[in-house]
Amino acid sequence: MVDFQSRDTRRAPMDEEDEEADETAEESNGRERADEQEENKKRQEESHQNYRDERDHDGQQHDHGDQQHDHGHDHDDHHAHDVDELGFGVVTVSSSRSLDEDAGGDAIAELVENDGHDMVTRELVDDDYDSVQKTVDNLVGRKDVDVVVTTGGTGVTPDDVTIEAATPLLEKELPGFGELFRSLSYDEIGTKIVGTRTTAGVVDGVVVCCLPGSESAVRLGTEEILLPEVSHLVGLSGRESAE
Repeated sequence: MVDFQSRDTRRAPMDEEDEEADETAEESNGRERADEQEENKKRQEESHQNYRDERDHDGQQHDHGDQQHDHGHDHDDHHAHDVDELGFGVVTVSSSRSLDEDAGGDAIAELVENDGHDMVTRELVDDDYDSVQKTVDNLVGRKDVDVVVTTGGTGVTPDDVTIEAATPLLEKELPGFGELFRSLSYDEIGTKIVGTRTTAGVVDGVVVCCLPGSESAVRLGTEEILLPEVSHLVGLSGRESAE
Protein backbone atom coordinates (compact mmCIF):
# COMPACT_ATOMS: atom_id res chain seq x y z
CA MET A 1 0.00 0.00 0.00
CA VAL A 2 1.23 3.41 -0.88
CA ASP A 3 1.47 5.90 1.95
CA PHE A 4 0.44 9.23 0.41
CA GLN A 5 1.07 11.11 3.62
CA SER A 6 4.65 9.98 3.92
CA ARG A 7 5.44 10.35 0.20
CA ASP A 8 8.20 12.92 -0.51
CA THR A 9 6.72 15.38 -2.93
CA ARG A 10 9.49 17.98 -2.67
CA ARG A 11 10.87 19.14 -6.07
CA ALA A 12 14.29 17.88 -6.94
CA PRO A 13 16.96 20.47 -7.61
CA MET A 14 17.21 21.62 -11.25
CA ASP A 15 20.12 20.51 -13.29
CA GLU A 16 21.92 22.99 -15.61
CA GLU A 17 19.87 22.05 -18.70
CA ASP A 18 16.61 22.70 -16.88
CA GLU A 19 17.85 26.09 -15.66
CA GLU A 20 18.90 27.12 -19.18
CA ALA A 21 15.52 26.04 -20.58
CA ASP A 22 13.73 28.05 -17.90
CA GLU A 23 15.81 31.14 -18.63
CA THR A 24 15.12 30.75 -22.36
CA ALA A 25 11.38 30.51 -21.67
CA GLU A 26 11.50 33.66 -19.53
CA GLU A 27 13.41 35.54 -22.24
CA SER A 28 10.87 34.38 -24.83
CA ASN A 29 7.97 35.49 -22.64
CA GLY A 30 9.69 38.83 -22.11
CA ARG A 31 10.07 39.37 -25.83
CA GLU A 32 6.42 38.44 -26.40
CA ARG A 33 5.32 40.95 -23.75
CA ALA A 34 7.53 43.64 -25.34
CA ASP A 35 6.09 42.85 -28.78
CA GLU A 36 2.58 43.00 -27.39
CA GLN A 37 3.27 46.36 -25.74
CA GLU A 38 4.73 47.69 -28.99
CA GLU A 39 1.68 46.47 -30.91
CA ASN A 40 -0.67 48.14 -28.41
CA LYS A 41 1.31 51.36 -28.76
CA LYS A 42 0.97 51.23 -32.54
CA ARG A 43 -2.78 50.64 -32.26
CA GLN A 44 -3.16 53.65 -29.97
CA GLU A 45 -1.17 55.85 -32.36
CA GLU A 46 -3.26 54.65 -35.31
CA SER A 47 -6.45 55.31 -33.37
CA HIS A 48 -5.31 58.84 -32.54
CA GLN A 49 -4.35 59.44 -36.16
CA ASN A 50 -7.73 58.21 -37.38
CA TYR A 51 -9.42 60.57 -34.97
CA ARG A 52 -7.34 63.49 -36.25
CA ASP A 53 -8.08 62.52 -39.86
CA GLU A 54 -11.82 62.33 -39.20
CA ARG A 55 -11.74 65.67 -37.40
CA ASP A 56 -9.87 67.29 -40.30
CA HIS A 57 -12.26 65.68 -42.79
CA ASP A 58 -15.25 67.04 -40.90
CA GLY A 59 -13.67 70.47 -40.95
CA GLN A 60 -13.17 70.25 -44.70
CA GLN A 61 -16.79 69.21 -45.15
CA HIS A 62 -17.89 72.16 -43.10
CA ASP A 63 -15.74 74.50 -45.14
CA HIS A 64 -17.12 72.99 -48.34
CA GLY A 65 -20.64 73.43 -47.04
CA ASP A 66 -19.88 77.09 -46.35
CA GLN A 67 -18.62 77.47 -49.90
CA GLN A 68 -21.81 75.96 -51.23
CA HIS A 69 -23.81 78.23 -49.00
CA ASP A 70 -21.95 81.27 -50.33
CA HIS A 71 -22.56 80.08 -53.87
CA GLY A 72 -26.26 79.94 -53.14
CA HIS A 73 -26.19 83.68 -52.50
CA ASP A 74 -24.56 84.31 -55.87
CA HIS A 75 -27.99 85.09 -57.31
CA ASP A 76 -26.88 87.90 -59.60
CA ASP A 77 -24.30 85.75 -61.41
CA HIS A 78 -26.79 82.93 -61.81
CA HIS A 79 -29.23 85.23 -63.62
CA ALA A 80 -26.63 87.30 -65.43
CA HIS A 81 -27.89 86.14 -68.83
CA ASP A 82 -31.61 86.60 -68.16
CA VAL A 83 -33.59 88.50 -70.80
CA ASP A 84 -36.00 90.90 -69.12
CA GLU A 85 -38.32 91.69 -72.04
CA LEU A 86 -39.35 88.87 -74.34
CA GLY A 87 -41.43 88.59 -77.49
CA PHE A 88 -44.21 85.97 -77.36
CA GLY A 89 -46.00 84.19 -80.18
CA VAL A 90 -49.18 82.28 -79.29
CA VAL A 91 -50.65 79.50 -81.42
CA THR A 92 -54.20 78.33 -80.71
CA VAL A 93 -54.75 74.83 -82.09
CA SER A 94 -58.46 74.24 -82.70
CA SER A 95 -60.79 73.27 -85.53
CA SER A 96 -63.87 74.60 -83.73
CA ARG A 97 -62.88 77.95 -82.20
CA SER A 98 -62.00 81.38 -83.51
CA LEU A 99 -59.66 83.96 -81.96
CA ASP A 100 -62.75 85.79 -80.70
CA GLU A 101 -63.66 82.71 -78.65
CA ASP A 102 -60.13 81.88 -77.57
CA ALA A 103 -60.23 82.15 -73.77
CA GLY A 104 -56.95 80.25 -73.42
CA GLY A 105 -55.10 82.51 -75.86
CA ASP A 106 -56.58 85.59 -74.17
CA ALA A 107 -55.32 84.37 -70.80
CA ILE A 108 -51.80 83.88 -72.14
CA ALA A 109 -51.76 87.36 -73.70
CA GLU A 110 -53.00 88.92 -70.47
CA LEU A 111 -50.44 87.17 -68.28
CA VAL A 112 -47.56 87.83 -70.68
CA GLU A 113 -48.26 91.56 -70.94
CA ASN A 114 -48.82 91.91 -67.18
CA ASP A 115 -45.39 90.39 -66.69
CA GLY A 116 -43.79 93.09 -68.85
CA HIS A 117 -43.29 91.11 -72.06
CA ASP A 118 -44.43 91.81 -75.61
CA MET A 119 -47.32 89.93 -77.23
CA VAL A 120 -45.92 89.82 -80.79
CA THR A 121 -48.49 87.71 -82.60
CA ARG A 122 -51.39 85.29 -82.19
CA GLU A 123 -52.17 82.53 -84.68
CA LEU A 124 -55.09 80.12 -85.06
CA VAL A 125 -54.55 76.78 -86.83
CA ASP A 126 -56.59 73.63 -87.32
CA ASP A 127 -55.82 70.36 -85.57
CA ASP A 128 -53.53 69.33 -88.41
CA TYR A 129 -49.98 68.04 -88.08
CA ASP A 130 -48.48 69.99 -90.97
CA SER A 131 -50.29 73.22 -90.11
CA VAL A 132 -49.20 73.12 -86.48
CA GLN A 133 -45.59 72.25 -87.28
CA LYS A 134 -45.27 74.88 -90.01
CA THR A 135 -46.75 77.62 -87.82
CA VAL A 136 -44.50 76.84 -84.86
CA ASP A 137 -41.47 76.62 -87.12
CA ASN A 138 -42.25 79.98 -88.72
CA LEU A 139 -42.60 81.68 -85.35
CA VAL A 140 -39.33 80.18 -84.12
CA GLY A 141 -37.63 81.70 -87.16
CA ARG A 142 -38.82 85.23 -86.40
CA LYS A 143 -36.27 87.55 -84.82
CA ASP A 144 -38.91 89.28 -82.69
CA VAL A 145 -40.15 86.02 -81.11
CA ASP A 146 -38.34 84.54 -78.10
CA VAL A 147 -41.11 82.28 -76.81
CA VAL A 148 -43.79 80.25 -78.62
CA VAL A 149 -46.77 79.00 -76.63
CA THR A 150 -49.31 76.65 -78.15
CA THR A 151 -52.68 75.97 -76.57
CA GLY A 152 -54.79 72.96 -77.47
CA GLY A 153 -54.18 69.58 -79.06
CA THR A 154 -52.24 67.99 -76.18
CA GLY A 155 -54.76 65.27 -75.32
CA VAL A 156 -55.21 61.73 -76.62
CA THR A 157 -57.99 62.05 -79.19
CA PRO A 158 -57.08 61.24 -82.82
CA ASP A 159 -56.96 64.93 -83.78
CA ASP A 160 -54.70 65.93 -80.85
CA VAL A 161 -51.45 66.25 -82.81
CA THR A 162 -49.75 69.31 -81.30
CA ILE A 163 -47.16 67.28 -79.39
CA GLU A 164 -46.37 65.10 -82.41
CA ALA A 165 -45.98 68.20 -84.61
CA ALA A 166 -43.93 70.35 -82.22
CA THR A 167 -41.62 67.81 -80.58
CA PRO A 168 -39.53 67.00 -83.72
CA LEU A 169 -38.59 70.69 -83.91
CA LEU A 170 -37.11 70.77 -80.42
CA GLU A 171 -33.34 70.64 -80.07
CA LYS A 172 -33.55 70.26 -76.30
CA GLU A 173 -36.57 69.01 -74.40
CA LEU A 174 -37.49 70.29 -70.94
CA PRO A 175 -39.20 67.29 -69.33
CA GLY A 176 -39.43 69.04 -65.97
CA PHE A 177 -42.03 71.43 -67.38
CA GLY A 178 -44.55 68.72 -68.14
CA GLU A 179 -43.74 66.85 -64.96
CA LEU A 180 -44.36 69.90 -62.81
CA PHE A 181 -47.50 70.82 -64.72
CA ARG A 182 -49.01 67.37 -64.17
CA SER A 183 -47.99 67.39 -60.52
CA LEU A 184 -49.71 70.73 -59.89
CA SER A 185 -52.74 69.78 -61.96
CA TYR A 186 -53.31 66.59 -59.99
CA ASP A 187 -54.64 68.63 -57.07
CA GLU A 188 -57.42 69.94 -59.34
CA ILE A 189 -58.34 67.08 -61.66
CA GLY A 190 -56.85 64.00 -60.03
CA THR A 191 -55.90 61.02 -62.17
CA LYS A 192 -57.39 62.58 -65.29
CA ILE A 193 -54.01 64.26 -65.63
CA VAL A 194 -52.59 61.10 -67.24
CA GLY A 195 -54.35 62.16 -70.45
CA THR A 196 -52.45 65.47 -70.64
CA ARG A 197 -49.19 65.48 -72.61
CA THR A 198 -48.04 69.02 -71.89
CA THR A 199 -44.38 69.53 -72.81
CA ALA A 200 -41.74 72.19 -73.50
CA GLY A 201 -38.32 72.56 -75.09
CA VAL A 202 -35.87 74.84 -76.84
CA VAL A 203 -35.06 75.33 -80.52
CA ASP A 204 -32.66 77.94 -81.89
CA GLY A 205 -32.68 79.78 -78.58
CA VAL A 206 -36.49 80.00 -78.61
CA VAL A 207 -38.52 78.38 -75.81
CA VAL A 208 -41.50 76.39 -77.09
CA CYS A 209 -44.25 75.44 -74.65
CA CYS A 210 -47.26 73.25 -75.51
CA LEU A 211 -50.23 73.71 -73.17
CA PRO A 212 -53.76 72.28 -73.12
CA GLY A 213 -56.71 74.29 -74.46
CA SER A 214 -58.62 75.04 -71.25
CA GLU A 215 -58.23 78.45 -69.69
CA SER A 216 -57.49 77.07 -66.21
CA ALA A 217 -54.72 74.81 -67.58
CA VAL A 218 -53.25 77.68 -69.60
CA ARG A 219 -53.18 79.97 -66.57
CA LEU A 220 -51.51 77.31 -64.47
CA GLY A 221 -48.82 76.53 -67.03
CA THR A 222 -48.13 80.16 -67.95
CA GLU A 223 -48.36 81.90 -64.59
CA GLU A 224 -47.02 79.22 -62.25
CA ILE A 225 -44.31 77.61 -64.38
CA LEU A 226 -43.42 79.38 -67.64
CA LEU A 227 -43.21 83.04 -66.65
CA PRO A 228 -41.09 82.52 -63.50
CA GLU A 229 -38.39 80.72 -65.53
CA VAL A 230 -38.69 81.81 -69.15
CA SER A 231 -36.33 84.83 -68.95
CA HIS A 232 -33.63 82.58 -67.53
CA LEU A 233 -34.26 79.83 -70.08
CA VAL A 234 -34.15 82.21 -73.05
CA GLY A 235 -31.02 83.86 -71.69
CA LEU A 236 -29.21 80.56 -71.29
CA SER A 237 -30.35 79.00 -74.58
CA GLY A 238 -29.29 82.07 -76.56
CA ARG A 239 -25.99 82.47 -74.73
CA GLU A 240 -23.65 81.29 -77.50
CA SER A 241 -25.20 83.48 -80.17
CA ALA A 242 -25.13 86.49 -77.80
CA GLU A 243 -21.44 85.97 -77.04
